[in-house]
Amino acid sequence: MKALLQRYGYAAWISLVVVLALLHGLHLTADFPHHSPWPDWAKYTDEGWYANAAIRAHLLGRWYEPGGFNPAVAVPLWPALVWMLFGITGVSIVAVRGFAVALFGCNLFLTYRLLEHRLERRRATQLPEPLCEQGRKQRPEQWAALVAVTLLVTSPFLFAFSRLALLEPLMLALTLLALQVALSFSAARRIWANALLLGVLMAAMILAKTTAVVLLPAIFWAAAFPLRAHPRRLLRGCAVAGATTASILACWLASLVSLHLLRDFTYFFFINSYPKPHTLAAHLSSVGWSLHGTLWIDPILLPLLGGLLVVVLACCRSRWAGELLRDPLFVSALLAVAGYLAFMAVQDHTQPRYYTVVAVFAFIAVAQLLATLLQQRGFPRLCGSLALGCIGLAVALNTAQTMRYALHPEYTWIDAARSLTAYIDAHANGRRLLLATSGDEIALMTGLPAVCDDFGTEIPSRRIRRAHPGWYAAWNDLDPAMLAAIHPSFALDQVTVYPALDDPERNRLVLFRLIPHTPGVQRGYATLSQIMPADHISVPVE
Repeated sequence: MKALLQRYGYAAWISLVVVLALLHGLHLTADFPHHSPWPDWAKYTDEGWYANAAIRAHLLGRWYEPGGFNPAVAVPLWPALVWMLFGITGVSIVAVRGFAVALFGCNLFLTYRLLEHRLERRRATQLPEPLCEQGRKQRPEQWAALVAVTLLVTSPFLFAFSRLALLEPLMLALTLLALQVALSFSAARRIWANALLLGVLMAAMILAKTTAVVLLPAIFWAAAFPLRAHPRRLLRGCAVAGATTASILACWLASLVSLHLLRDFTYFFFINSYPKPHTLAAHLSSVGWSLHGTLWIDPILLPLLGGLLVVVLACCRSRWAGELLRDPLFVSALLAVAGYLAFMAVQDHTQPRYYTVVAVFAFIAVAQLLATLLQQRGFPRLCGSLALGCIGLAVALNTAQTMRYALHPEYTWIDAARSLTAYIDAHANGRRLLLATSGDEIALMTGLPAVCDDFGTEIPSRRIRRAHPGWYAAWNDLDPAMLAAIHPSFALDQVTVYPALDDPERNRLVLFRLIPHTPGVQRGYATLSQIMPADHISVPVE
């Protein structure tokens, strides 16, 4: 009877996880959840920005915009995959978001396999030989791996961000694959083959998202720690992996130099550089905000992780704590969390989407801690039981919130983009090209060709003259700097306003017709940045 209940219990649990995972694929054109606690720029810009090379290639026949924002030069893997996807589906936000959700599903599977395999190996080394077979039949590691997947699939934070076509899901998939390869180093007969594959995966991680550099210590630890007793094999494997990664990245940089794209590459890092703290108080404040941002992930599970780590460190002389602290996957997960938090503290820039990486590795660590504590006796087991109660509460609350997000979608952003495109098509002026900060996002949603006005290697006025757009879209108000860039070539005629999203600073999308004019006497910035007589503008200039 017990075995029957256990079997059907696992089946019901897995079915619930699958249903919740499938919910992520519903209503893919819906807005990022309104009134969520995660204020992030990504919901109205980043999907289009990082796919703009693929969008341009299909809409305009070129992937590169001279003088514009070309992130594909620095992070080419995602736009290359999206370009291939658009070759099948056409430019479609449903297709690219569906691809992101599919990657999230892959990450669920990879997390499960990584934890199950690691916990199984650790238990097999701890049990006497006659008990190994019996232990394998009981498979206690299966429920621990399911705990990690359950935390991932029920998280409303991950639900909101996994449905956006961002760079993080691809980078996470490559990182989890690299961890799997790294953990198999010690068991591999031909270490050079595994090292070569690991080097390729690490290079792919960096080409998917440059911040993957801070995850490399976690990968190297997972590969190196099991081989610490075999220094020659360790050095040979690390040398091959490192040389492979360096060679691939060097070849990519050499190709950028030969194609005269190095300026776009360096510009990508320039715009992602923020003012750094200089005083001790500023550094401490930055670290504090970086740690505080973990509460975006989950206000129960992340403090729980910190508390359980304190318990492990307090019991570090016990056998079970020592074995856990020597587990390469557990330490690698903590290194990944620490690396990303340190990156955000150094940058002094915390965006909620960055914490999606922290969330995955934090949940892996929580599952391992729970599995270890519940196998002990006395105080550690009591802590494990309390942790299980906290996890149950978090899962219940998170599931309810995720279901609310999934079953009550809102469509203000896609409706605004479609209405804007329909207006432009109905009032053709011979220049079906939109200038807007969110232009790439609108192009992804509706197929309207667009130019980003926010970033570029050339001054905006020069890019505007070259592109010669017919329309301009702004959020809520007009930026004086953009007025100064537009006025030498165009006057602005405000035509309509569309409600969109829930951000009080970006909840009205304003469309302007750009009217070409022959510039008269060159005026200074103070004049060009103000409303001029030829303009028809009712929104404020701020």
